[in-house]
Amino acid sequence: MKLKFLGTGTSQGVPVIGCTCEVCLSKDPKDKRLRASVMITADSGKKILIDCGPDFRQQMLNNDERDVAVTLLTHEHNDHVIGLDDMRPLIFKSGKNMPLYCSEKVGSEVRKRFAYAFADEKYPGAPAFDLNIITDKPFTAAETYIIPVEVSHYKTMAFGYKFKNLAYITDASEISQEEKEKLKNLDVLILNCIRKTDPHPAHFILPDIFKLQEELKPKKIFLTHISHHFGLHEIENQQLPRGIELAFDGLELEF
Repeated sequence: MKLKFLGTGTSQGVPVIGCTCEVCLSKDPKDKRLRASVMITADSGKKILIDCGPDFRQQMLNNDERDVAVTLLTHEHNDHVIGLDDMRPLIFKSGKNMPLYCSEKVGSEVRKRFAYAFADEKYPGAPAFDLNIITDKPFTAAETYIIPVEVSHYKTMAFGYKFKNLAYITDASEISQEEKEKLKNLDVLILNCIRKTDPHPAHFILPDIFKLQEELKPKKIFLTHISHHFGLHEIENQQLPRGIELAFDGLELEF
């Protein structure tokens, strides 16, 4: 299987509109971060998208991605779902509804924000989705066994997803001991890390990552959902401890 980071930025993206900090003005492509999303290429060759934010169209074009078999949603915040309308070309090409896998709450929010996609009499050209409500129990999609990992994102419940010995966790501030059992001794653990210091109510910061590394003992941690407050990729990545790296848009992993 393969994982490609389509976006590694926060809800504002990097650069932030109007910001003149050194990160936002950086010419390094690794400091240009679209909203957080990844594409999994399953062993079957089918494509599994995790989250569909406002940069989805550009992410697909940037990476020459042409298909999505199923979409997994982590939670209902706009930077993770608001790009769903841009799936229309894929839906039209396949002639099938796009399967969405998400919690009951996220499914309800999708129905509200994209009510026209679920109307009895649809506007011509509207997208079409099949909602598949999941819990914290494993399920199979796109011929792939997937284990949801429930995390807390301030007062919002979100899902991470585990594939084989890799797990993708974005928008988390706390993980219960029960759910941590799913994350121990992984080959690859992907975690959100919004900045190096100053506690954040809804996201991990770097000291949290160090604690999780010690507790969960993954072989490798990649950080995502990174803000412009973290610093320049070239400098900060070299200063991270062994076994931890900053992800960047376009990075591919095989697992």
